Amino acid sequence: MLSLPEWFQTPPGRYLLAWEQARMDEAVADLFGYYSLQLGLPELQALRRNRMPHPWLAVDSLGELKRVGTEPAEGRLPRAALLTDYAALPFPEASLDLVVLPHTLETSHDPHTTLREVERVLVPDGRVVISCFNPTSLWGARQRRARLYQRLGGGSLYLPGAGDFLGYLRLRDWLRLLSFEVETAHFGCYRPAVDSETWLRRFEWMDAAGERWWPIFGAAYFLVAVKRVRGMHLLGPAWKQARRPVGVPVPVVNRQHRTHPGRGATPFESEGN
Repeated sequence: MLSLPEWFQTPPGRYLLAWEQARMDEAVADLFGYYSLQLGLPELQALRRNRMPHPWLAVDSLGELKRVGTEPAEGRLPRAALLTDYAALPFPEASLDLVVLPHTLETSHDPHTTLREVERVLVPDGRVVISCFNPTSLWGARQRRARLYQRLGGGSLYLPGAGDFLGYLRLRDWLRLLSFEVETAHFGCYRPAVDSETWLRRFEWMDAAGERWWPIFGAAYFLVAVKRVRGMHLLGPAWKQARRPVGVPVPVVNRQHRTHPGRGATPFESEGN
């Protein structure tokens, strides 16, 4: 049974990693802010196209920390790496603008708590980017069959065995409960669950066919969600002039008129005199 980093060194793993890297580059390129965080999977450079000045990489094991390396990859800023528990991130509330979870929820011991912790550290209107294996796919079907064979005493898993795969609809429900709104979602990698590079290339045509004819059955899915805060109102600019209140009619006090020389008194003045 291969771990997730080991599996990404196999032909299907490299095929999936290339698809996810392209989706990540597109998703984070136009997201702005100051602080961004990637949780796990150093093999995927999720923040290399993002322009936030303070990128972070967090891992939950010493093995992953050793794989980060000391030299920055070409074309991206150096990333600060830290060792932490994903269910208890060492960041203040509402302090991060972007959090990326590449297969993090599947390998977490408590994925729902991890997602709730991500919601805590994100600023209002902050983004979370998530990639997961799709259990409703050809790859997911082979994985379920392999698990059945293992219970009977034989067989080997096609995908990494650690963790539990999350369905797309199930993850959307979790995000909705935490006041996230899904902005975009993509499915990809429609080639069959084969092991060799040669057979993966022969089925390359299925990627275009799958996007058109069975789009929700890709081997993996990818989504971007934004954190919404209920009851929050945006304030207008301080320099905007307030409207003046409509004028209120003011009663005029009657004055006693005096008779001017050369002008006769009015009936009212004569009566008063």
